[in-house]
Amino acid sequence: MAQKNTNDIIEVCGKIAKILLENGAETTRVESTVEYIGRAAGIQLKCHATMTAIFVNVKNAAGSLTHLEKPRVSSFNLQKVDEINTLSREFSSHKIGFDQLQSRVEAIDHQVIDFSWPQKILSAGLVSVAPMLLFKASWKDLLLAFFIGILGYLASQLAGRHSATPFLGAITGGLVISLIATSLKQVGIADSSSNIVISALMPLVPGVPLTNSLREIIDRDIISGLVRGMDALMIAGSIGIGAIVGTFLANLLIGVL
Repeated sequence: MAQKNTNDIIEVCGKIAKILLENGAETTRVESTVEYIGRAAGIQLKCHATMTAIFVNVKNAAGSLTHLEKPRVSSFNLQKVDEINTLSREFSSHKIGFDQLQSRVEAIDHQVIDFSWPQKILSAGLVSVAPMLLFKASWKDLLLAFFIGILGYLASQLAGRHSATPFLGAITGGLVISLIATSLKQVGIADSSSNIVISALMPLVPGVPLTNSLREIIDRDIISGLVRGMDALMIAGSIGIGAIVGTFLANLLIGVL
């Protein structure tokens, strides 16, 4: 295989690994997908992925080539992971060629996949309502959890978009939810502020990163698992700090009034 083609293949595989890791795939899946694509392309690739660096290596007659990618994990989008997995299966089964693979990977990398704001708002409200069913809450608290969860989610998104400070969005969301729920309880509108707070915080909880962290630790990818897990715990801790501050402010304001 020509040197130029080999360079192209490891560069595309590096980009594929980066897309997968940045959008929620665990490191084991990233490494296996890249090596799978390499075999389909006719070269033996070795991939090592962590949360801080991705290495793709190939040895050929010209020597050893190594491609480095630096992922920046701030959020995730499982739809991109699904699209890359579908693309890799199509390439491995020879339904598409390398040029098509390369162009479609570029398209997925630059594609902005997102839901509309009405969909996000409705989803945040429904996620906030679900735990209330376990608490056997009153219809009044269930309705309050729906709207408070939406307000907390919007506050988190707004703070995160307008500030480069890490975890500020999580702190703001927790504070708004706890402040409103505790205030409504103090004035007699809500029956249980604790149930509402726990439920309304659900849209902010980093469930996917925490799950991936546990899976990676079980698979003995200790470094990546600990890094991802620490990030998830920091987000959860930020939400908790915001909730504590919100409860304190609500009690203080009601006491003053």
